[in-house]
Amino acid sequence: MGVSLESLGLATLRFHWATILGSAFTCNLICRLSQALSPILFPGTYPKLQGSRRLNWDVHVVSSVHAVSIVCLSVPLLWNESLLQDKIFGYDFHAGQVYAVACGYFLWDSIHSIRHFKDFGLGFVFHGLCSFGVFIFSFRPFLMYYGSVFLMFELSTPFLNIHWFMDKTGLTGTFFQLVNGIILLAVFLCARIIFGVYMSYQTYISVTAVIDQVPTHLLVVYGVANIVLNTLNLYWFYKMIESLVKRFKPSKSRRTAAVSDKPKKA
Repeated sequence: MGVSLESLGLATLRFHWATILGSAFTCNLICRLSQALSPILFPGTYPKLQGSRRLNWDVHVVSSVHAVSIVCLSVPLLWNESLLQDKIFGYDFHAGQVYAVACGYFLWDSIHSIRHFKDFGLGFVFHGLCSFGVFIFSFRPFLMYYGSVFLMFELSTPFLNIHWFMDKTGLTGTFFQLVNGIILLAVFLCARIIFGVYMSYQTYISVTAVIDQVPTHLLVVYGVANIVLNTLNLYWFYKMIESLVKRFKPSKSRRTAAVSDKPKKA
């Protein structure tokens, strides 16, 4: 296996392939646990969900667990001495294990989306496969330091999922959802847009310094992925603001009622 992986340009993957499979298996286990425990923990909501809505619930549970776990695992990599010394081609076993966990999640997500293609569509399959492809190339090794930086994007995912769960459990438009929504926007802005764009620029500077050592296909893959992701983050941020404003903007009937309730002058 070591020889075949080296021929694919993924030399260090031989140390981490078992973790990738273990991570994918764990994601599937969490999904099964969600299917078993959600009817007990949320008897008024989960049993009423049908088809893709129930599948979406389980996917959001797995997504939440992965987001919290991967952020906690990735933070120490930001100060990893081995990766700081060589941000482009540096390798660290612990970093490889972290990316293996992420790859396992994206592998599970891809397979799950393909299995339920009619419910999720091409977009989810494409997202899972692209994310898996980007992180699997880190085992060349390549951009292992910056991989941990962009996994910080997952800081906003738990808040996004909480917002989704609130909609499904009858908490739409409540004060708690408003607070969560404000936190979501703040974290999304800081982690994905401000920090994300800044680190994208830093990645560009680092890569151009050794561009003659980087294969063309990696420049294309990572360059396109970075542009698309930053563009999507800006679009999603706009849509979240739009959604939050619509959700908590007083309706015309409520404004009319509020006006009619005002005491009239004698």
